[in-house]
Amino acid sequence: MIQYNVAMYVREISEVALIARLAKQIATATSSSTANGSASSKIIVTIGDDTAAWIGSGETELLTTDTVVQGVHFTPETGTWQTVGWKGLTSNLSDIASMGGIPTYAVVSLGLPRDMLVLDVENLYMGLLEAANTYGITIVGGDIVASPVFFMAIAQTGITQQAPMLRSEARPGDQIAVTGLLGGSAAGLAILLGEMTAKEEDPQQLIETHQQPRPRIKEGQILVKAGVTCATDVSDGLLINLGTICASSGHAARVDTTLVPIHPEATKAFPKKALSMALNGGEDYELLFTASPDIMTMLQGRLEHGLHIIGMIMDSTPSQVYLFDGNGEPVELPNTGWDHFRR
Repeated sequence: MIQYNVAMYVREISEVALIARLAKQIATATSSSTANGSASSKIIVTIGDDTAAWIGSGETELLTTDTVVQGVHFTPETGTWQTVGWKGLTSNLSDIASMGGIPTYAVVSLGLPRDMLVLDVENLYMGLLEAANTYGITIVGGDIVASPVFFMAIAQTGITQQAPMLRSEARPGDQIAVTGLLGGSAAGLAILLGEMTAKEEDPQQLIETHQQPRPRIKEGQILVKAGVTCATDVSDGLLINLGTICASSGHAARVDTTLVPIHPEATKAFPKKALSMALNGGEDYELLFTASPDIMTMLQGRLEHGLHIIGMIMDSTPSQVYLFDGNGEPVELPNTGWDHFRR
């Protein structure tokens, strides 16, 4: 039986550490049912990656879930009900993309304050359905309950005919790459919070990047078909998400900060903070992956939003991410990505 310090609060450990403890507890409790040949014997990915996965009839099925809470993930200043709906669904689609999957169905559960306007709920669903129609998803059900604060929990399914890309599959010598541009979402959020420093710049592109992210579903399928075995999405921040790859694989990472693809509009609006936004901002929903140099070469020119090699996986202290500048000098930058219990 797993023993816990009953006096410990969730605020005293990180979100990653809490998930690891729960995963260990679940693994211990379900080991006997696996031995008895239950449905759990078909599971190939459990807690600790972007989605769960199990063997279906001729393909691997994926399942992920994400929750949006008012006051935690958004405020009236940072999102409309329509953009909350869009972002809520696309964040789940990004998890499916990071496993190389094709998204299929979604179930949406809502917790609604009793004084919430019906029009607001309809606008929320307008954003949900806009995202669902854009990416070919069907919303097949859900639940509604009364709640003192608004929340939305979405369960999203998907399928893949290849082995899912896993965080644990990074290997020393792999190059580290990311699709698209980073820091745009963090810059958009900063603008919405009134931190715009260059008023002559047009902020709309950055605001849209934050409020209406575009999951890299096609890119994920190209990666997995090319032989990429390790990936995750940039949801909590590049450094945190790369750290989860290192922790899961038991290796370390070296990143050249001059190679990190920073959103040019973020650099214009926040020249002194753009690098930190790209490394720690999160919610860019680009794909972060590792692969051999041969696979990286094969992928060049095949991804619509580009492929940027930013470093290498090393056989060093597990979980560590080392930052260097273009001259090979260490860069000291705090890891301040998103953690629910350390903010």
